[in-house]
Amino acid sequence: MALAPPIEDGGPADDPAVPRGYAWIVFALSFGLLISDYMSRQVLNAVFPLLKAEWALSDARLGMLSGVVALMVGLLTFPLSLLADRWGRVRSLALMAVLWSLATLGCGLAQNYGQMFAARFLVGVGEAAYGSVGIAVVLSVFPKHMRATLTGAFMAGGMFGSVLGMALGGSIAAHLGWRWAFGGMALFGLMLALLYPVVVREKRIAPQGQAGAGGAVRMPLSSLCGSWSVRAAYVGSGLQLFVGGAFIVWMPSFMNRYYAMDAGRAGAVAAVVVLASGAGMILCGMLSDRLCRNAPPMKIKLAMAYCLASCGLLSLGFALAPGAVQLALVAAGMFLAAGTTGPAGAMVANLTHRSVHGTAFATLTLVNNLLGLAPGPYLTGVLADRLGLDVAFRLVPLASLAAAAVFWSMLRHYSADVDRAARDAAAAQAAAAAPGAAGEAA
Repeated sequence: MALAPPIEDGGPADDPAVPRGYAWIVFALSFGLLISDYMSRQVLNAVFPLLKAEWALSDARLGMLSGVVALMVGLLTFPLSLLADRWGRVRSLALMAVLWSLATLGCGLAQNYGQMFAARFLVGVGEAAYGSVGIAVVLSVFPKHMRATLTGAFMAGGMFGSVLGMALGGSIAAHLGWRWAFGGMALFGLMLALLYPVVVREKRIAPQGQAGAGGAVRMPLSSLCGSWSVRAAYVGSGLQLFVGGAFIVWMPSFMNRYYAMDAGRAGAVAAVVVLASGAGMILCGMLSDRLCRNAPPMKIKLAMAYCLASCGLLSLGFALAPGAVQLALVAAGMFLAAGTTGPAGAMVANLTHRSVHGTAFATLTLVNNLLGLAPGPYLTGVLADRLGLDVAFRLVPLASLAAAAVFWSMLRHYSADVDRAARDAAAAQAAAAAPGAAGEAA
C-alpha cells in the first residue's frame, strides 16, 4: 500500500484563499507588533547598569527581572493560545499588545524593585501568547512551502525588536534617564495595537473559512505531541534558545563591564551583535526551504549544523580577550545560533495539522521559554555572580551540544512521523466529510 503524500509537499490545495498583497500586509503588521513585543521586553537589558547602580541589585536579581517575562510567556502561552482560537485571534493579539504596552509604561513608573518585578510580570502576561498566535496567523495566509522562511523571518522580529529595544532604549536612557526608555517603548506598542484590528480582519484571515485548508477538520490535542519527532523539535529548539536568550539579555552588561562602555554605547554595540541573530533567522530559514523542499530530513541536519557551529564560534570568541576579533566571532556565532528557529518551526508545522497550529506553536513557545528563554538569563546571572560574566559566557554555548544531540535523535523517526501525520490528517478529513456526504446521499 502506498504511503500518503508527505505533509511537506506543496501544491495548489495548500495555497490559502487570501490575496498575496493582503497576506503581506498581515505579515508586516504582525511583524511590527512582534518588534514592539521584544522592544518592551529587552529595553530592560539596556538599563541594567543603571538599575544595578541605583537600586544596588545583584546580577541574579537583575536576571530575574528578565526571566520572569519569559517564565510567564512559557506558563501562559498554551491556555491563552487556546482562548485566542476561540475568542478570535485578531482581537486577542490587539488586547495582548495593549496590556504589554501599559505594563511597560508601569516599568518606567516603578519606584523600587518590587514594583518593577510586578510590572515585568504583567509584561510577560501580555506577551504570553503573541508569538504562537501571531505566527499561526501569518502561516494561515501563506502557502505551505514557505514555512521555514516565514517562521524564521517572523521570529526574527524578536531579534530586531531586541536590537531596537537595546539600542534605542540605551540612547534614550543616556539622554533622558531610564524611565523615559520604557515610556518610548510603551507608546510605540500602543499605536500599533490600535492600528492592527482596523486593518487585519478576522473574516479575511480565518483559516477555517478556506476550502481545502483543513478548516473543517479538528485534530485532537494529543496530536501536538503525538510523535517522537515533534517532541524532539520542541526540546531541541528550546535548548538552543537557552544560548541566544542568555546572550541577548547580558550582552549590554558584558560590553559595559569588559569594554568600559556607557549604557548608550553598550546597548548600540550589543544591538549589532543581536542583529546578527535576526539575519541568521531569516537567511538560515530561507536556506532550509531551498535545500529541503524535496529532502525533508535535511532540515534536521541543518539544525544540527547550526547548533554545533554556533557552539564552536561562541566558545572560541569568549575565550579570547576583548577586541574586534572577539566581537566578530561572537556575531558569527549568534548568526548561526538563531538558525534553528526556521527549521524547527517548519518541522512543528509539518508534523501537526493546520487546525491545531495555534496550539502547536503555543507548545513550541512553552518549551522555548521553559527550557531556554526563562532559565538562560537567570542561570547566567547566577554563574556571573559566582564566576564572573566572562566565565559564564564561556559556559553557556555548551547548551548547543545538547540541542544538537536532540535533533540528531530525530533522524531515524522523522520521515515515518511525517507520513503518519499525513495519514492521520487524511483520515480526519475523510471522517469530517462523511456526515455531509451521507446527508447529501439521503
